[in-house]
Amino acid sequence: MAGSVLGEVFKVMTWGESHGAGLGVVVDGCPAGLALSEADIQAFLDRRKPGETKYSTPRKEGDKVRILSGTFEGKTTGTPISLMVENTSQRSGDYSEIAQYYRPGHADYTFDAKYGFRDYRGGGRSSGRETIGRVAAGAIASRILEQLGITITAYTKQIGPYVCREECMDPKNVEKSPLRMPDLAVSEQAEEYLSGKMKEMDSVGGVVECVISGVPAGIGEPVFGKLDAKLAGNIVSIGAVKGVEIGAGFAVARMTGSENNDNFYMDSEGRVKKATNFAGGILGGISDGDDIVIRAAFKPTPSIFQTQKTVNRKGEDIEIQIKGRHDPVIMPRAVVVVETMAALTLVDSLFVGMTSRMDRIRDFYSDMR
Repeated sequence: MAGSVLGEVFKVMTWGESHGAGLGVVVDGCPAGLALSEADIQAFLDRRKPGETKYSTPRKEGDKVRILSGTFEGKTTGTPISLMVENTSQRSGDYSEIAQYYRPGHADYTFDAKYGFRDYRGGGRSSGRETIGRVAAGAIASRILEQLGITITAYTKQIGPYVCREECMDPKNVEKSPLRMPDLAVSEQAEEYLSGKMKEMDSVGGVVECVISGVPAGIGEPVFGKLDAKLAGNIVSIGAVKGVEIGAGFAVARMTGSENNDNFYMDSEGRVKKATNFAGGILGGISDGDDIVIRAAFKPTPSIFQTQKTVNRKGEDIEIQIKGRHDPVIMPRAVVVVETMAALTLVDSLFVGMTSRMDRIRDFYSDMR
């Protein structure tokens, strides 16, 4: 199937299904000499694995990663890196009825329309477990960014109507909150709200915010390879994301030019700076040296246990009640997915940008003489 490969220079290809033998990713274009271990990748996968709180699916998976190729003596070799996570807790019988009908809010119908055939076990390729490959690859990208002094911080900004207050947000609170919210008071309100919706056999949507710091000015292309376009497109490729904002986002529609423009000034060290950051760190598709700020809107989990109306493959109107193990809210486990998709996008853009100036190419190759 097309659409499983991401990137121009730092390329990743994810593979696997929710109820297959396993899932994984092949990463090509990683430089040699990067210190990398399974523990480095596992730390990221542990943040997305199921069964960690009462707000995630009770499916129990260790999600233990294996590095199959591309490293030697703890460092990358420059050859393709293959990573695999085995599925150990499949209950495909929970999905046997789904073969004959289309679940509302899922990709069941569109997969059938495209391929005339689908893996109905937990959504197959369109399952949230597909993000295992993204996160594993993104862990490698994050290691590269660490070497460049670039950091990425993501967290749940909103759940339902409950939005974290800017003045009360502390990154240290993210892992203290079962919803990964940096405002603990709002997290408690959101937890109570979510518990009520779970009793009603319903689910909740929300927003994940991601801040990238330390990106130098000049990354991204001015036309089709715009950095904001790549970030938006790659983050929207996460299954449950229905909208992305960069910087002030949709709020710019209510602003005037004098309000929205970020005035420039020279700082004490002779660097160009902005007085505000409504642009979200990107101007004309190219990074401006300020923090890159992205927000992703996630829809409510479509697998709810209420009775719903749909159609079957015979074209009949029917009512269904979904079974199985499902997340009542996606954002807490999706935080690391947004973070790693941003990392993958940024590393590829950094690598592509290495050829944008002749003086830098000349400097690079002169060091090899």
